[in-house]
Parts: sequence; C-alpha cells; structure tokens
Amino acid sequence: PFSSSPRRKMNLKSERRGIHVDQSELLCKKGCGYYGNPAWQGFCSKCWREEYHKARQKQIQEDWELAERLQREEEEAYASSQSTQGAQSLTFSKFEEKKTNEKTRKVTTVKKFFTASSRAGAKKAEIQEAKAPSPSIHRQASIETERVSREFIEFIRTYQKPGQDIYKQCKLFLDTMSHKRDLSIEEQSECAQDFYQNVADRLQTRWKVPPEKVEKAMDEVEKYIMTRQYKYVFCPETTDDEKKDLAVQKRIRALHWVTPQMLCVPVSEEIPEVSDMVVKAITDIIEMDSKRVPRDKLACITKCSKHIFNAIKTTKNEPASADDFLPTLIYIVLKGNPPRLQSNIQYITRFCNPSRLMTGEDGYYFTNLCCAVAFIEKLDAQSLNLSQEDFDRFMTGQTSPKKQESDSFSPDVCLGVKQMCKSLDLLSQLNERQERIVSEAKKLEKDLIDWTDGITKEVEDIVEKYPLEIKPKSQALAAIDSENVENDKLPPPLQPQVYAG
Repeated sequence: PFSSSPRRKMNLKSERRGIHVDQSELLCKKGCGYYGNPAWQGFCSKCWREEYHKARQKQIQEDWELAERLQREEEEAYASSQSTQGAQSLTFSKFEEKKTNEKTRKVTTVKKFFTASSRAGAKKAEIQEAKAPSPSIHRQASIETERVSREFIEFIRTYQKPGQDIYKQCKLFLDTMSHKRDLSIEEQSECAQDFYQNVADRLQTRWKVPPEKVEKAMDEVEKYIMTRQYKYVFCPETTDDEKKDLAVQKRIRALHWVTPQMLCVPVSEEIPEVSDMVVKAITDIIEMDSKRVPRDKLACITKCSKHIFNAIKTTKNEPASADDFLPTLIYIVLKGNPPRLQSNIQYITRFCNPSRLMTGEDGYYFTNLCCAVAFIEKLDAQSLNLSQEDFDRFMTGQTSPKKQESDSFSPDVCLGVKQMCKSLDLLSQLNERQERIVSEAKKLEKDLIDWTDGITKEVEDIVEKYPLEIKPKSQALAAIDSENVENDKLPPPLQPQVYAG
C-alpha cells in the first residue's frame, strides 16, 4: 500500500545506498499510516497537533480541578472552624500557642514573598500556601462574598488560559493584602491601582485579549477583589472619613429648609411623573451605600443622574443642560441626605478602576456629585440670594420660608397636606409674633434699667455737689421761774430810785 508513497521512495533510496531501513520504524506512532518525524517524537504533523491539543486540554482541566479543590478545601475548613468555634473554647495556654503559630506563619510568608526563588519553587510555595489555613478562613464570609466568588470562577472559565492567570494573580494579590493591613489607606489604594494596571497590561500584551474583553474582565476582577476587601478598606478607623460623614450629615440636616426656588431648580414636583422621578433619584443615591463594589456605587450615581435629566426634560419639555443638572443634583442630595456620603466618595476614588472613573458617563456624573457635596459644605447666604440675617434665622431654626398658600395647591393634593401647610404657616406666624414680643419686652427691660441708673446717677451728682449737713436737735429754753411754783425764791421787786440833780 506504500508503493507510491514518500515512505516507499525513501526506502528505495536507502536500499540503493546499501542501508536497510525498516518501514515500520518510519511510520507514525499513532498508526495513521503517514510518515512520522523524529522531531515530533515520531508523530506526523497532524497527530502531533492532536496530541499537543489533548495534552494542553488535560493541563487546563488539571488546573481547574486544582483551583476547585482549593476552593472546596477552604470552604470545608471554614465550615469546620465555625462548627467547632461554638462547641469548644480555647484555654489561655492554647490561645497563646495559636497566636504564636499564627505570628510565625505570617513572618515566614512575608520572608518567602520577598525571597528570590525559581518559578517552580514559587508555584509550589503558592500551592502549599493555598492549602494551609489562612486568616480569611476563620472570619465569617458573607453570602454575597461566596456568591461573587462562584460567579468570578464561572466567568474566568470562558477565558481559559488567561482566566487561569487572572485567578492566580487575584489570589496572590488577596494573600499579599492580608499581610498589609497595617499600611495606610492611601498605600493600600496605590497597591490596588497598580494591580489593576498590571492585570490589564498582562491581558493586552501577553495574552492579546481584545480591549472590550479586557474591560469586561477588569470589571469582574474589581468586583471579586473589592467584595472580599470591602470590610477592611471602606471607612477604616485610621482615617477621618466617619467624622466627615457626620459633619456633612449635620450640615444637610441644617439646610432642610432650602427650597427648589432658592437653588433655581427647573423641576416641578407638582407634576406626578416628575415627582416619581425625583423619588427614584433619591432612592438611587441612598442605595449607593448598600453596594460593595465601586462600579456598582457608580452605577447608582448614574441611575440617579439619568432620573434627574428625565425630570428636567419632562418639566421643561426640552433636553436638560449641565447648568440645570448640577442645581437639581444638589437639591436631590439635600432632600435625600445619603448615609456615609463622604466615605462612599473616598472609597470610589481610592479603589475604583481608573479607566472607568476617568472616562465615560460614570466619571462625569461622579465628578458632578463631588462638586455638589463641595457646594453644600460651603453654602452661604449669597449662594441662595438671601440676607445674612434671614440665612442665620433659617439655619438656627427660628423661622422657615413661608409655605405655599392653600389656594396655590393643585386639585389632587389631599386635605391632610393642605391642613398641615396651614398649620405650619400659622405656627410660623405665631413664632414671629412671640419673637417680636420677647424682643420688645427685652427692650423695655433695658430701658427701665437705663432710666433707673440715670436717676440714681443724677441724685448722686446733686448730693455730691450740695452736701446736706444735718445739725443735732437743740434743747428748748426753760423759764426762769418754771420750777418756782409758789414764788418763794423770787427776790423782792426792784424799787425805782430818784436821784436829785
């Protein structure tokens, strides 16, 4: 059957040279009937490609099985630690021993991380480190964390070899960050940003992944990494994020009296459709705090902003502009008072994928939110076209802007709302009257005190100028004969005497 084949021709040439060649040694080892090449281990080109493909698929399958087994061992170790944690307690000596072992293990891991080693040795150490119980096993993993981990593994399966590389890089990054808890939040942010950049460059240069797939992969990497790191890097105790949150929240509460007219907001909440959009925008901006991934928080800001644009468009019957959007966003933030607003902004700034934060509509809306918060923090009377006196009275709660009269209500407003506005208006008027009476009473009291002090001073000046001398009371002169009742002591009367000249 090989008479006309290249193998037969080669045999004939060899026989002419006096060399005996066994034809069976020249055939492909797989038995396909074609000539095998010694450079390909005795296989023909077609069989060699098949064998290489099988070996490659086998290696990929083994790597996936290893990753699943490590994940399963971690979950089993976590479950066993949780079951034994409530059943028994460690004594003080055992606690000290466990603490010493944990410290020794961390020191050894850090030394291995900074020690130069071969590629095979590093891979072996990585597998052993993955098998060893890590501190993350002993902490309580939320349901959301487990779900995100499963979704991430399912996603990177579609990337095959690049997916395995991504998974290994993520595990190495998480293990490295677990030993860097003592670093400042800015340094941890730099580590995360460097990791994003390295993974993106690795996918583009080494694995030649298209840009759209790289962006999608980076979104999943950010979701997986930040879900597991959320409790350590969101509003950490080493920063003043919580203090800023309380300051902003207190500031927004003090500005509850600000009306849309003061901010020149082109939105009419009397329109039911617009009112629903305003409620949805407030709900989205509040929901931002419940998300763990920076991309999800940005998505909440984007949804809120789109509801604002739709509300403006419905009110004005024309597309909204940037000059209309920012005042409306400020009004939504004042009305919603989102929880932990500054912490969420700092978290997005520190740990969001920079390519998403600096480009696209997400980055634009996030920038506007930062501007809105900065405006609220510096809001003053001039910003609202108010006098300083009115602004101070509104801020202290002494009075509030007058509510709309009942005649200006739309027909579909319920009676309770109308009665409430009337009562608030009446209370505002009574408050103004009481303040006026108290002010006049204080003025009258001051006038009386000043008049009393003036009179006292005038009397003192007169007394000082014309001192009053009071002489002692003199005794009355008694008659000479007051004690001579019977006239027995009186001398004889004088007789006139005449002298001759």
